[in-house]
Amino acid sequence: MLMTASPALPGDGQLRPSSLKSLSKLLLLCAFGAAVYPSAQAQTVQAWVTTGDQTQLLARNADTSFHAGAKAATIIEVDPRQRFQEITGFGAAITDASAWLIQNKLDPQQRSALLNELFGKAPGLGFSFTRLTIGASDFSRQHYSFDDMPPGQSDPQLQHFSIDANRADVLPVTKAALAINPKLRVMASPWSAPGWMKSTDSLIQGTLKTEAYAPFAHYLSRYIGAYEKEGVPIFALTLQNEPHFEPKDYPGMRVNPAQRAAFIGGHLGPLLAQEHPHTKILDWDHNWDEPWSPAEALKDPIANKYVSGVAWHCYGGDVRVQSALHDHWPDKETYFTECSGGKWAPVWSDNLQHFARTLVIGATRGWAKGVLLWNLALDENDGPHLGGCKDCRGVVTIDSRDGKITRNEEYYALAQASRFVRQGARRIASTSGYDQLDTVAFRNADDGSLALLVVNSAREPRRFAVRVGQRSFDYVLPAASVATFTWK
Repeated sequence: MLMTASPALPGDGQLRPSSLKSLSKLLLLCAFGAAVYPSAQAQTVQAWVTTGDQTQLLARNADTSFHAGAKAATIIEVDPRQRFQEITGFGAAITDASAWLIQNKLDPQQRSALLNELFGKAPGLGFSFTRLTIGASDFSRQHYSFDDMPPGQSDPQLQHFSIDANRADVLPVTKAALAINPKLRVMASPWSAPGWMKSTDSLIQGTLKTEAYAPFAHYLSRYIGAYEKEGVPIFALTLQNEPHFEPKDYPGMRVNPAQRAAFIGGHLGPLLAQEHPHTKILDWDHNWDEPWSPAEALKDPIANKYVSGVAWHCYGGDVRVQSALHDHWPDKETYFTECSGGKWAPVWSDNLQHFARTLVIGATRGWAKGVLLWNLALDENDGPHLGGCKDCRGVVTIDSRDGKITRNEEYYALAQASRFVRQGARRIASTSGYDQLDTVAFRNADDGSLALLVVNSAREPRRFAVRVGQRSFDYVLPAASVATFTWK
């Protein structure tokens, strides 16, 4: 339990000169305590709930309030004095498929409404983090890079480099999102280097040629510069999406830890330090099940000084490895950058709990500064895509026939955090994992408000108290549901 002791007055209560310093300290302590634990009489707590049976979808429930003591047997302790990582935000990737649908299958009014709902302030979701693909992924309508050449030809000086392939959809959608939320942080990942840089002379499979290290570093730097010229600053970059995977039917590239370290330390790191010093380099961008790979890259002393952090995906392993790696390299940031739902998991309630408990809560308790899901939007046929996943689900589904929007499980799991936890917030201490209740708590930097997420994974309602210092409030959370509690 997180308990706080109250400072005592000087022994006999007399204000002797020798006691004035102690009294001054006491008054400062009281003032600090009031700032952290405001008066119970003024404390109203809002409750926003999404239930697994979908009877409540980000619905505001009746307010509750703090009182002295705690009536419930299960107590969740929240301690705002213990602060951890600063939050970059929550969101999803603006893939080629997502951008094409938003730009071409919605009319201007529908497009504006959806983007404001996703990226705007409350009642919008307030997404403040997104990811772009540098060239094609499986969720593209064609496979391309920004410097394609005929088979057998190369372009080491990048004379044919161009981001024109993104001008019809990815750029306008990303710029529209930035216009709604100018604080939106944009990261980017390539699925493959241009084919002529690779052992296969193709976007499909293969690895990066040693002689292509310098051209590929300049290719990535040129991408950052081209996007910045369009008004889209690139906050962070990974050198390869899923570098231990070579898909057979869409762009991919295998890059082992030694290759990544040599590329970052000898080429990309020094180049970005000179040309784009504000763009972070993140290593890995792959699953939890091979934490040894980013560990090996970070062991390289030259690469290490250029790597700002590690990016993780959800498709294998356990979220707890994020904390384990952070314990070894506490100076490196953590980001969660991809996970998708799909038809392989058809139960809405289970999906809601998984995404809220494992990603929103588990990833941030595991030091993630940002949490990203995969496609922001897909259509009624789980596309468009070219190869790769045939049954992935977007955060929203856009019906390509009439523009109707379906808000999926992932939408509500993200919304329970993104609407209430603003960029610049800090994670604070909260007890978690007791009585099938998982939690994470944050303190917003702009107004000092607190947000506590609670997932009830049980098949029955759970009664609990939330205690902050000597005050608490009581709540009964329905089965298989997610709640966000906010107060100032």
